[in-house]
Amino acid sequence: MATESKLNALSVLFQDSDLVVINKPSGLLVHRTSLDPRATEFAVQILRNQIGKMVYPVHRLDKGTSGVLVFALSSEMAKNLSIQFSDSRIQKKYLSVVRGFAPLDIHVDYPLKEELDPLADAKARQDKEAQSAVTDIQKLAEVEIPVQVDKFPTSRYSLVQAFPKTGRKHQIRRHLRHLGNPVIGDSNYGSGKHNRFFENHFKIRRLLLHCSQMNFLHPRHGEELKLIAPLPTEMKILFQQLNWSEHA
Repeated sequence: MATESKLNALSVLFQDSDLVVINKPSGLLVHRTSLDPRATEFAVQILRNQIGKMVYPVHRLDKGTSGVLVFALSSEMAKNLSIQFSDSRIQKKYLSVVRGFAPLDIHVDYPLKEELDPLADAKARQDKEAQSAVTDIQKLAEVEIPVQVDKFPTSRYSLVQAFPKTGRKHQIRRHLRHLGNPVIGDSNYGSGKHNRFFENHFKIRRLLLHCSQMNFLHPRHGEELKLIAPLPTEMKILFQQLNWSEHA
């Protein structure tokens, strides 16, 4: 007997006999992992119970990241679609709020060493070389708030869109930190002072990174699919507060 999730039903963006695509909420893991042993709910489990079918994840989103998340409904379709991901043939767009005034338009080609977890990756090679990692980043808007959060009398933030061309772990977050524009709400690579400011001033308690669009070829018949995930409510409200409503 299926147990009822504490979450409401997941928002389905697309479904046919081969695929189902959801708009994953922030804070939800894709599947069970030793990295977060206290978690009790997972997108795989909730979606399986919701649609009454086995689902097979073909890619990942970090727990804190929201947006487009694709599942196959058979192992065959999962394998076929996974090839597109591994070959970097999937077009992905993310929206993010970052610290500072980001570059207007920049191509980031900055290799990343694989980050290994002592428990989950105990058997993995510890001496791997940095892997190629490429992200295109464009600034959509910026704002300067007359509040001193760090050492400057005002605080600057940008809204950016990121187009990852490779799929390394935490790639967008690490590339934005490399630029000096870490994602707000990022406890691993960001600024605690600015994260706390957004929590106290805007009531934002999440990673401000959202996978807003994904384009790929249907693994059965080859038709191009364009999946768009609307912004979650808390990000829409924030954009209104920052006068970025046109991008919500």
